Amino acid sequence: MKIKNELPKNNINKHNELLEQGWIPLKEPSSVFLATVFSIPLMIINMMITLGALYLASGLSFNEFGIHGHSFTITINLLSLLYFLFLIFILVVVHEGIHLLCVPKFLKSKKTYAGLTFFGGYVYTEEELTKKRFLLITLAPFVILSILTPFMLGFLGVMNSTLKILAIINAAASSVDVLGAIIITFQVPKRATMVNNGIKSYWKSEKTVKWDMKK
Repeated sequence: MKIKNELPKNNINKHNELLEQGWIPLKEPSSVFLATVFSIPLMIINMMITLGALYLASGLSFNEFGIHGHSFTITINLLSLLYFLFLIFILVVVHEGIHLLCVPKFLKSKKTYAGLTFFGGYVYTEEELTKKRFLLITLAPFVILSILTPFMLGFLGVMNSTLKILAIINAAASSVDVLGAIIITFQVPKRATMVNNGIKSYWKSEKTVKWDMKK
């Protein structure tokens, strides 16, 4: 695994090489910005799912978020702001850490990268993985941090307002991941292998892989 502080870039030479080897590029947004724009509706859906999980496990009250009737109250001081930003940083690290833990043998991999940028954290691998593994890597942080954790902590009675807000923020931040999972689900066959080149993803069916091995 390698640490980088810049987003992965597409390699045109590798792109051409992958096409020659029979890899099929996914039809997906051409930039992180476009992916974010297209995922805005999913932000709302994700947050609604998390709000539902919170409501079922521990209940929800507008008062705990500073909403009283038709008014909204929020008190901010420097110390509380710094504390909340620290919690956001921890959330980013945990979110990306879950992505990373889902990559097989990530510590020994020379094609797996992790880092922090101005736009947040990221985990990226160029290892060839199955469709199921790609979906696991993509969806795990959302499912664990914004659905399962609120359920468990809610039933234990330790889900406070701060943790609820963090779960909702993670749900919104996971919208690009969910968009990626939807694209993979509908474009990639069940028994297929996938690989990344920068922000572009490619797939090759099991039959094609076996044909290549016989050549």
